[in-house]
Amino acid sequence: MFIVTGGAGFIGSAFVWKLNSEGINDILIVDNLGESDKWKNLVNRSYADYVHKEDFRHMLEEDILSAENIEAVIHMGACSSTTERDADYLMENNFHYTCDLAQWAVSHDIRFVYASSAATYGNGSLGFDDDLEGSRRLRPINMYGYSKQLFDQWAIRHGLIDRIVGVKFFNVFGPNEYHKGDMTSVVFKSFHQIMDTGRVRLFKSHSPDYADGGQMRDFVYVKDCVDVLWQFVRNPGINGIFNLGTGRARTWNDLVNAVFAAMNLPPCIDYIDMPESLRGQYQYFTEARMEKLQAAGVEAKFHALEEAVADYVKNHLQAEDPHL
Repeated sequence: MFIVTGGAGFIGSAFVWKLNSEGINDILIVDNLGESDKWKNLVNRSYADYVHKEDFRHMLEEDILSAENIEAVIHMGACSSTTERDADYLMENNFHYTCDLAQWAVSHDIRFVYASSAATYGNGSLGFDDDLEGSRRLRPINMYGYSKQLFDQWAIRHGLIDRIVGVKFFNVFGPNEYHKGDMTSVVFKSFHQIMDTGRVRLFKSHSPDYADGGQMRDFVYVKDCVDVLWQFVRNPGINGIFNLGTGRARTWNDLVNAVFAAMNLPPCIDYIDMPESLRGQYQYFTEARMEKLQAAGVEAKFHALEEAVADYVKNHLQAEDPHL
């Protein structure tokens, strides 16, 4: 059996899609569906059971979960909102929960792959190198990034990092993100803005080093991400913390132009002021260093940005059923 936490969420449900494509249906999905639309990410998927995240934690604490037939735990469950202000909630949900689950998996010799984040790199002034020594110097600029950094450092400090895999996701976009509200990708938001108005709104730059729309991110397609996660699961000799981006930063203008092109429309972009509340925690540039992943022997074949956006728009956003 495979356990996927956050299995109804964006990357988690995409990984369930990957498992299904490999002929694997013996999957326990752990999540918190609540009143969200995440359940729609499960409609096309095949899995053995669903457990609420708090019930699952109780099962761990009471040691009533049999580890005998569990092959791997893929821990994608977390609050991923970079604007979440409840620090106590993030401490418990993102940090302590991950500590408990990692200890349980390692104690039972179960493969453990978890989601870290490029948000740990803060404003990027210290670079984007995923070596362990450099990670100790990072200073996240939002509480979400800090909650991820805390676990990375906890795993290093307790000697677990050479037995597990942490994945620092950069700007992931693609199908099954539909439930994420304000945290959906700019591809998703742009598509719907174009459908509604024929135009797209982007934040102006408040840095003299970047033109409006010229701020840069490492955009990576979710279908490529789950291919890499699958390689981590299947190769238990690969451990540590790894970046997962494309290694090539592109501008917001590039991204939006690709959406217009996929919709066969000319670009029409309006630049709006960035809210004051975001300016102090805004990343103007992110680009994953990918040498460590390559050196580990992971074969990462990434779609070009325009190709990935076209696939997402034409085969999902414009489809009757956009879900994987």
